[in-house]
Amino acid sequence: MSNFIIGTCGHIDHGKTALIKALNGFEGDTTKEEKERGITIDLSFSNIAQGSKNIAFIDVPGHEKLVKNMIAGAFSFDCVLIVVSAVEGIKPQTVEHLEILNLLGVKNAVLVITKKDLVEKPELDKKLLEIKEFISRYDFDLKFSMGVSIYDEVSIEELKEKLFALDASTKIEENFFRYYVDRVFSAKGAGTIVTGTVLGKPISINDKVFISDIQKESKIKNIQVHGEDAEVANISNRTAINLSGVDAKDIKRGFVISKKGYLRGFSSIDISFKALKDKFLHHNRNYSIYIGSRKIDSKVLLFNSQDSLTEGFASIKSDEDIFSIYNEKLIIRDGNFTVAGGVVLNPVSDPMKKSQKLHLLEALKEKDIPKAYSILLYAHKKGLGLISSAQRFALSHKEALESAKELHESFVDEKELIIYPLSTKATIYANIKNIYTKNQFALLSNASIKLRLKWASEGFIELVLNELVTEEFLVRDGNLYKNADIKEDFKSSLEKNMLIGLEEEGISPTAPYNIYDNLDIDRKMGDNILKALCAKKQVIRMKHNLFIHANSLSKLVNEMKDIIRRDGYIDIKNFKEKHPLSRKYLITYLDYLDNFSEIKKDGNKRVFAD
Repeated sequence: MSNFIIGTCGHIDHGKTALIKALNGFEGDTTKEEKERGITIDLSFSNIAQGSKNIAFIDVPGHEKLVKNMIAGAFSFDCVLIVVSAVEGIKPQTVEHLEILNLLGVKNAVLVITKKDLVEKPELDKKLLEIKEFISRYDFDLKFSMGVSIYDEVSIEELKEKLFALDASTKIEENFFRYYVDRVFSAKGAGTIVTGTVLGKPISINDKVFISDIQKESKIKNIQVHGEDAEVANISNRTAINLSGVDAKDIKRGFVISKKGYLRGFSSIDISFKALKDKFLHHNRNYSIYIGSRKIDSKVLLFNSQDSLTEGFASIKSDEDIFSIYNEKLIIRDGNFTVAGGVVLNPVSDPMKKSQKLHLLEALKEKDIPKAYSILLYAHKKGLGLISSAQRFALSHKEALESAKELHESFVDEKELIIYPLSTKATIYANIKNIYTKNQFALLSNASIKLRLKWASEGFIELVLNELVTEEFLVRDGNLYKNADIKEDFKSSLEKNMLIGLEEEGISPTAPYNIYDNLDIDRKMGDNILKALCAKKQVIRMKHNLFIHANSLSKLVNEMKDIIRRDGYIDIKNFKEKHPLSRKYLITYLDYLDNFSEIKKDGNKRVFAD
């Protein structure tokens, strides 16, 4: 089914709601419909269908004090139905609505002159020409214009057919599902219901979704599209979603619902903006930001001025996280006045110098994604995750990889979806070479090196290891790498070094992984060496992660027996006086005494058996 959303705009009492009722019978000014239909869409939302085409209507309030509600619906318009009274013509709220829709990037428009029965035909024709000329000042694609009267069924039917003939869908499929909540309530027997417009990708019953603002996952129990149960809700569908495992009190209008892992919230985002005629955006001033169905009180900081500008770049700083994506539109208002429109360029907050940020914003404004990647790479020398490209550039993984591959002097790890500046390879090279230079018996795998260079992907490390093998600095042995100059038996040398290390640590040995790291050996290899030493009884395993040199343990046991001979017993207190170790060691060694037949346990003490 073809879906698109038509939203109304116009001054109060110009007949917007009456026109929608004439088109589809929906009464938008009472609560009766909601009570009858249960989990249906909000009262200001309705629809009309013909064959495989469905048109959703969003009827917005025309009162100047309710502009914020108008914006909450306008972001999802595919087409605007400009409603103007034949009697009054263009009025202030008509103008403000048109300005807001222009700032939000709504292109498709239809002009309907209502109440045509109240004027003569010449007057109607004159009004049509005047209003069309006025609308031409804005950046709309006016599909058609006509006069109607709700009492003239022929004109209503003609309008209906013209609307069904439109091809007005503007929303494109993105890499992930997004949904701004415009209403939330709890329905008896169903639970939490939210309404909104599906963006990005379709959703289905039983899908898991993520409520970004409260960082909570939920499951979709039911979906209704225009009051009818549905298995799937497609892009541009006005949709009611029944959520499980979340209380309606925890969700607010403006919250963003998406899929887990795609959207991160930031208290600062960067935009480009353009003010309305004769308006200015002031530096370091508080404004109301409208993005999707959400209103956020924020401070606006200009990039190129300490005073004011009519257009340029700015940062929006808020006390709450903003979950936005690249190229998303927003409205900036000061009290009851619309000041400017903006476009989100950088929805991800990056630690960058101001000069770098300006270059980045310029590239993003021009949609030069490879250049934006280059600038970001300079700031993210230890890797830039391509998975963030869905939010950062509104790109799929495939598109992000294609853009990344266009870059020169970079390494793209297609498996882990990370891009690195090629200059960073020198850091990995120096780290690995330093390990093997300092310790000629180092024996490490790619995975072991990654534990030390957590920011580096295994693919990038592998690139460097292969170079070191080509240079004959390293030799590969299975999945391990060893110094090419060492010809002697590695295993016996490593056993000897580990034994020496454990003997030096005495009765407070560190965990095995620390020993392996100190010796620069792979963890699996280290485990095998420890097993061999335990089999030879040169090392004793006390518990899961405690290994001690046999000679150190033997000496300690003799000292513990001496304490019993002196005090008649040994417990944690007098043992600690002799050896101030942590309880982990003290308890382990006391438990070990239980293996000797001449010693017995007496409560918390150990004594000699009779």
